[in-house]
Amino acid sequence: MELEKRRLGRTNLHIAPLVFGGNVFGWTLDEGQSFAVLDEFMRLGFNAVDTADVYSRWVPGNSGGESETILGKWMKSRNNRDKVVLITKVGSDMGQGKKDLSEKYIMKAVEESLRRLQTDRIDLYLSHWDDESTPVEETLSAYAKLVRAGKVRWIGASNFPAERLEAAIQASSKGGLPRYEVFEPEYNLCERKGFEQGAAEVCARHGLGVITYYSLASGFLTGKYRSAEDLGQSARGSGVKKYLNERGMRILAALDEVAARHEVAPAAVSLAWLMARPGVTAPIASATKSAHVQAFLQAARIELSAEDMARLNDASA
Repeated sequence: MELEKRRLGRTNLHIAPLVFGGNVFGWTLDEGQSFAVLDEFMRLGFNAVDTADVYSRWVPGNSGGESETILGKWMKSRNNRDKVVLITKVGSDMGQGKKDLSEKYIMKAVEESLRRLQTDRIDLYLSHWDDESTPVEETLSAYAKLVRAGKVRWIGASNFPAERLEAAIQASSKGGLPRYEVFEPEYNLCERKGFEQGAAEVCARHGLGVITYYSLASGFLTGKYRSAEDLGQSARGSGVKKYLNERGMRILAALDEVAARHEVAPAAVSLAWLMARPGVTAPIASATKSAHVQAFLQAARIELSAEDMARLNDASA
C-alpha cells in the first residue's frame, strides 16, 4: 500500500505524512546505522528528511555539519537524491556565538551545507531561529538570490514568534520576495500551548505547511519513560524528566488506551494524533532502529476515530 503524499503548504513538494529527523545522525547513530535506518525509511515509502547545519554540534568532539555529511554520503552512495525531499536549516550558532540570518552569513553557510550534502540544491531551506538583529527583508533578499540561482527551491522558518513570522510574510508580499511557505514548531501532545497559542493562526491564515519537531516529546510519548528510574535508558532521558507528572501520566494512560484499541505502539498513536491535527502536514520523528521506523508506518496507516482524538485532546488539554 502506497503512503498518501501531502502537499507542503503552497509549494510543489509532496511528502509522505512523516519526516525523518536527522538530528540523530552523528549523535546516537554512527554512519552505518544511519544508512540502515534511512534505507528502511525509504523502503517503506517515506521520502522527506529534515536536518540542519548545526546537527550535531552538541556532541563532544563534533563541530556541526555531521548530520548533513552523513546524509550527503548516503544519498551519493544510493544515488537517490531525486527521490528525497531534502530539508535543512541555517542560522543556529555554529560557533560564531550568535544566531545569524544576515545575508553575508547565509550565502557562506548555504555553500557549506551544499558541499556536505553533496548536492546542488536544497528543496526546503529553513531559518532555524529568529535573528532579531537582522531585518527580515535582508534575510529574504538573500533567499531570493539562492532561489534565482537554483540552489534553494523553497524556504520556511522554525521557532519564530507569531509576530515575526507575520512580519516576514508581509515583507515578502510588499517586496516581491520569496515567502516562508513552511513553519516548523515544537509541537506534540505534551507541548501544545506554544504553537496553538502562537504561530498556528498565522500558518492557517497564510496557508503555510507545518512540520512539527519533538513530535514524541524527546521520547516520552513512546511510553518507555514512566518513572525517574527509566530516565537512564538513553542519551535523551534527561529531556523527559519535566513530563513525569500528573498530566504526563494522564497523557500516557490515554495513549495506552488508544494504542491497545488499534493494536499499535503508543508512539504510533502520538504521531497519528499530529497527522490528524488541523493545519499539520507531517510530524518529524527520529528513529535509531528499524522497529521505530515500523511505528512510523503504523502511524501513517491508522485512522484515529473522533472518539480517539477527543480522548487524547482531553488528556493533553
